[in-house]
Amino acid sequence: MTNIIDWSHSCLPDDCLLTIHQKLQNRDDRDAFGLTCKRWLHIQNIARTQLVFDFSYNPRRQQEYPQYIQQLLIRFPYLSKLSLSGCTDLPDSALKPLVVSCSSLRYLSLYCCVNITDAGLGLISTGCHNLETLNLYRCNITDAGLQSIARSSHILKNVNLSYCLNITDHGLNALCSGCPKLHSLIINSCKGIVGTGLKGSPPTLTYLEAENCMLSSEGVHEAVSGPGLEYLNLSHPASLSRHGDGLGNIGLGYARRLRFLNLRMCRHMSDESASAIAKGCPMLEEWNLALCHGIRLPGWLAIGSNCNRLRVLHVNRCKNLCNQGLNALRDGCDRLEVLYIHGSKVTNTGLEIFKMYRFNVVLKREDCVGMSISPCVAKLFL
Repeated sequence: MTNIIDWSHSCLPDDCLLTIHQKLQNRDDRDAFGLTCKRWLHIQNIARTQLVFDFSYNPRRQQEYPQYIQQLLIRFPYLSKLSLSGCTDLPDSALKPLVVSCSSLRYLSLYCCVNITDAGLGLISTGCHNLETLNLYRCNITDAGLQSIARSSHILKNVNLSYCLNITDHGLNALCSGCPKLHSLIINSCKGIVGTGLKGSPPTLTYLEAENCMLSSEGVHEAVSGPGLEYLNLSHPASLSRHGDGLGNIGLGYARRLRFLNLRMCRHMSDESASAIAKGCPMLEEWNLALCHGIRLPGWLAIGSNCNRLRVLHVNRCKNLCNQGLNALRDGCDRLEVLYIHGSKVTNTGLEIFKMYRFNVVLKREDCVGMSISPCVAKLFL
C-alpha cells in the first residue's frame, strides 16, 4: 500500500523550500509547486519578486485592475519590482498595502496612473524606504508629494516626472536636495518648472532630460550645476525664445564631463552659445543640433575647432548650414564618425568634397525627427 506524504508537515524548513522553488526553471513547475499545499503556496508567494501589469488600452481591463491589486500586494509581500503601468482608474487607497509590506520594493512604476495623488505618494514614502527607481509619468501629484518622497527615499536613484503638470521648482529642489544618490531625472513637459529647482543637484546626477520645458536662462545654468552630468536633453524648449538664448550657460565650465547633448529644435540658439558649448564641454561625444537655425558660419567654425572628441553630430534641417559651414566641420572634429545631415543648404558638390577628405565619416541623409541620442535610460523605467 502506497503511503501518502503530507507535504504541509514536511520537516524541511521554509528556507530550504524557498531554495527549491528558486531552482525551478519552468513556469508550470513553479505554479504546480504552489498547488501542493497551503504552506508551499505561502513559500511561492514570498518567493515572488516581480509583479508587472502591462499597459492596456482596454477600458474594461483598466477598471478591473484596482479590484484585485490590493489583494495581490498583500499576497506578495517581498516584491522588489512593481509596475502598475496604465492603471488609470487606480485610486490612492489601492497602495495602502505598501505601508505594511513591500519594504523590499526597489522599483515602482505608476506610469499613467492619473488618479494617483500626493496621498498615494504619502503611502509610498511611509512603507517603501528602499526605492531606487520611481516612475510617476502623468501622475496628478504636486510639490507636497515630492517633498514626502524626498524625506524618506534617501537611496532613490532614478525618477521620471514627465507630464506632472502640477509640480514646480520647489518640489524639484526638495527631491534634488533630499536624494543624494540621484542618478537619472526626467522632467519632460513639466510646464511649471523653470529649472531653478535643479540648484544643488547631487554629484551623482549624470542623466537629465528636460525636453519641452519652460526653462529660463538661470534654469539652464542650474541644470548643468551638478559636476557629474554626462547626458543632457534640453530639446524643443518652450520658453528660451522669450527669455533669451541662455544655452551658452551650458558652456560656462560646469559641464566638463558632459558627453551627450540633445538641443534638437533649439531654433533660437546663437553662434555665441554654440561657441561657448564647444569650448566649455571638451568631452562631448554626441551632439544633436537638428533644426538649430540660428547657428551660422562662426558657430560651425567653433564646433570644428573645439569639439575634438565628437563622434556623432546631428545637423538635420539646419537652415544656415552651407558648404562653408560643412568645410569647417570637415577641417575639424578629428574623431567624427557619423554626421546626420538632411535638409540643409549644403550642395551635392559640398557633400562630395566632404566625403573625399573625410571618407571615414558616415553621412546619413535620412530625417531623424523624434530621434533620441545615446545613452537611453528608458529601460530603467519600463
